[in-house]
Amino acid sequence: MPESIAETLAADHRRCDRLLALVETRTGRNDWALVASDASALEQAMEKHLRFEEESLFPPLEQAMPMAKGPTGVMRMEHAQIRQLLGDLIAATEARDTDDCLGLLETLHLVIQQHNAKEEAILYPMADAALGPQAPALLAHLAGQ
Repeated sequence: MPESIAETLAADHRRCDRLLALVETRTGRNDWALVASDASALEQAMEKHLRFEEESLFPPLEQAMPMAKGPTGVMRMEHAQIRQLLGDLIAATEARDTDDCLGLLETLHLVIQQHNAKEEAILYPMADAALGPQAPALLAHLAGQ
């Protein structure tokens, strides 16, 4: 039986969390060659996840449950904040600014954890309830991105 939307996207959250922790560890060691590549991998993984939600998950959820537009609107605003922080992180890694990187990573960690908690507790269960029959096709799209 295919995994649910909630299970799949929560697992993707954990994958992104591990990338963020790796960037933080390598930043603390001033291993700048790896920090830059890991920060880029984090940014790409986060962008894939955010884009999937915004382009593939939220529209059918909002169509099936118009009341979902409130929560998805909040998630979109938070996605913009996460993207800004990731862009700032990339700039800080290019400048090899340890303090700036660590501060941005701490902020990203807090913002992402709060964001993920809302998605996992509210939005993903709502999506599973409203889009259950569509879940395999949606998740196949995520895997194919």
